[in-house]
Amino acid sequence: MRIHIENIGCFKNLVDSERLYHALETAGFQVTFGPFEHDADIAIINTCGFIGDAEEDSESLVLQYADRKREGYIAQLWVMGCYGQKYGKALRNKIPAIDRIFGNFDWQNILHVLGHEYPASIQRHITTPSHYAYLKISEGCNRPCAYCIKPILNGRLSSIPIDTLLEEVRWMVSQGVRELQVVAQNLTDYGLDLYGENRVAELVARIADVPGVDWVRLHYAYPLGFPKELLKVIREHENVCNYLDMALQHCNTEILKRMRRGGSKEYLTDLLAEIRDSVPGIYLRTTVMTGFPGETVEMFDELCQFVVEQQFERMGVFRYSAQKGSYSDKHYVDDITDEEKTRRALHLMKIQKDRYLLLNQSLLGTTQRVMVDEYVDGKYHCRTEHSTPIADPKVIVNSSHPLTVGSFCQVVLTDTLGKDIAGKAV
Repeated sequence: MRIHIENIGCFKNLVDSERLYHALETAGFQVTFGPFEHDADIAIINTCGFIGDAEEDSESLVLQYADRKREGYIAQLWVMGCYGQKYGKALRNKIPAIDRIFGNFDWQNILHVLGHEYPASIQRHITTPSHYAYLKISEGCNRPCAYCIKPILNGRLSSIPIDTLLEEVRWMVSQGVRELQVVAQNLTDYGLDLYGENRVAELVARIADVPGVDWVRLHYAYPLGFPKELLKVIREHENVCNYLDMALQHCNTEILKRMRRGGSKEYLTDLLAEIRDSVPGIYLRTTVMTGFPGETVEMFDELCQFVVEQQFERMGVFRYSAQKGSYSDKHYVDDITDEEKTRRALHLMKIQKDRYLLLNQSLLGTTQRVMVDEYVDGKYHCRTEHSTPIADPKVIVNSSHPLTVGSFCQVVLTDTLGKDIAGKAV
């Protein structure tokens, strides 16, 4: 039987898809992964339903597969993940071509439906370039953010034991993985449910001590209750990247209160200053939201000024979208037009574009250690420790001698390329 998997959404989703890929292969099925190119008996789409744009992307992809089913390229269409979890039978009523839906909590049942047991194994079929992979350290979240339905879809925080994660790290290293992208819905609450205390600093330090781990990168920290001991781990372990991904969403104290995130502008300002003081040279990635209910022009201007002052090295922007079942959907009126949300988002993106330019210009002439990710059209696409794959700026490298994908090299940065930067191997 031929089974095709396509993944959409966050990298936590990707880990689930890779585990399913491995389990199906182990059971003897012929599996393909990625954009659909061949016939299949079953197509499985791992969907995302976090925000409105993600829902639209998931639905669009499912509809494309529904067309392929009608055209005879696939026999059955199965859906798993957040979007399926969110809408269940209503999704099948909307798109009758769907044969089965598996939510966040039962996708492992796919093997049972196919007549096999899901294997108890930390192994998976890694679909990223072989030198890096994602390590999911927990499921769920206990934070009550007003706009978010992740706790409804994924449940409360459920940390994976440290020993299990270290076993997975050692296995990934044995497969050639050199860089670990540590991900969780809320990385900085890791261990509270399992150990009764925050253990993320210990976890990261022990991951960094595994032989063969060259880079460890941390994604999706939460500012309130941030564990300061993690900063010492980042500072003192050379292979823990000077990089932290921490979504702030806003800076205005009233908006943070309405978002149910807690804290204040003063708290965030002090925290960011402490992070930078504790880890000199750290690059901070954040995301901010525009158009949350009640965001006035003055509040938005305050956010813009905050972004200018903080000089984030990496930043993403997304527009508020009311999610059915969320606190904000039940208690607030979505009082800002989509056009205004977009205008505000574009303005913030322009501020960040200017920041990328100034940052890149300040780096020209310096020599940087980079990871070689791929070879494209005669040039090497690389990253410093300050860039995560896909989302962050790349270093586009010319080299007079062959470079090895998945290895490190030294490059001199020579020119700005918008968000990216050019370099020459030395």
